[in-house]
Amino acid sequence: QVQLVESGGGLVQPGGSLRLSCVASGMTFNLYNMDWYRRAPGKEREMVASISTGYITDYVDSVQGRFTISRDNAKNTAYLQMDSLKPEDTAVYYCHSNIWGKSTAWGQGTQVTVSS
Repeated sequence: QVQLVESGGGLVQPGGSLRLSCVASGMTFNLYNMDWYRRAPGKEREMVASISTGYITDYVDSVQGRFTISRDNAKNTAYLQMDSLKPEDTAVYYCHSNIWGKSTAWGQGTQVTVSS
């Protein structure tokens, strides 16, 4: 029913940019809050960015000023624009949806590798 499909991951050089997309289906998209999480090798999963139904955004300190989360309700899609990428950003990135504090769906993840 509820599905999230990520795309846009890949290999990029330090200082480069990448845009991740998350297409949702099986839900009334505009009623859900959307988040991006990541898990780096040997580290715990962390929330990178979030955007509410009212377009309020939040970011982890390490990506503040470099990443931008957005959503296009007409396309049922959430985005994560990543600029000035660093090797420390290397991780598997996951799209996540929630409503009223309850988790509803996770994407399968997309690999982002930042290396020269």
